[in-house]
Order: sequence, then C-alpha cells, then structure tokens
Amino acid sequence: MGVGKTTACRQLQQLLDRSVFLDGDWCWDAHPFQVTEETREMVLENIAFLLNSFLRCSAYDQVIFCWVLHRREIWADLLRRLTEPYALRAVSLVCTPEALRARLEGDIRAGVRQPDAVDRSLAYLPLYDALDVRRLDVTDLTPRAAAERILADTEKEREP
Repeated sequence: MGVGKTTACRQLQQLLDRSVFLDGDWCWDAHPFQVTEETREMVLENIAFLLNSFLRCSAYDQVIFCWVLHRREIWADLLRRLTEPYALRAVSLVCTPEALRARLEGDIRAGVRQPDAVDRSLAYLPLYDALDVRRLDVTDLTPRAAAERILADTEKEREP
C-alpha cells in the first residue's frame, strides 16, 4: 500500500498494446473497509471472475493486475481460482520504509489515505521477502521508469 502499484501499472498499460488493467482494490472499495472471512472470499471471487473474463477475451493479449499480495496463501488462493490459460509474470514493487512513509504521509495530507495506512503498510514490507516472486525496488524510480523496467525484465524472461 502506497508503493505506487496502481500508478506504475497504469504506465505499464500505456506501454503495452492490447492490454487491460485490473486493480484489486476496485473489487474491495467499501466504507467502512471490513476484513472478515466473508469479505475476503467475496473479493477473491470478484478478482478471479474479472481476471478469468479478461484472460478469455480475445481483445486482450496482456492482463495487468495489481493488489497487495503480501502472503503466499493469498497468491495460491487467487491462482487456484484462475481457470483460463495464462503466463504469469509476477513482480512485487517494494521501497525503503522511509520512502514508503513519505509517500503515505503525502497521500494522507492529500486526503487519499487514512492515517492507519502507515503502520499497516510498513508491517507488510518485510513479508515480501518471503515470497518467491521478483521484487523491484522503486524507491528511486518514477512510475514510468518502474513500468519500463517491468516491461524490459519481462521481455528478457521471454527470450529463449
């Protein structure tokens, strides 16, 4: 939360033809925000439905998805729900705690986030180290530079 996932993904979408972007937060935009077993299940169903629909649609070659995926079990649960063929290119965007705090405090001042986002987001940072996905440190990258790096790294992965 606050590292710049949505902004970087919007930039990536502009770099990729025939792409569609889904932000998992759009599937769980509620007030008040409640985390319960029922709401977790609902959001995973919503995300899986949309991802499968995008994967099935011949108009799109690339599906860009972002969400706070800080635990293996969330990844596993979500991937288990995908029924359409796909090639996964997973990247976790991370930054230093200082940069994250500064970004979040700016969002709080702008009225975009609540003050409790800082402690929660800082607590998530070390959890990304336990994931078996590529991490991209965006501390000193603009969203456009992050998108370009993701695209370049993805193209390298495709090379034989």
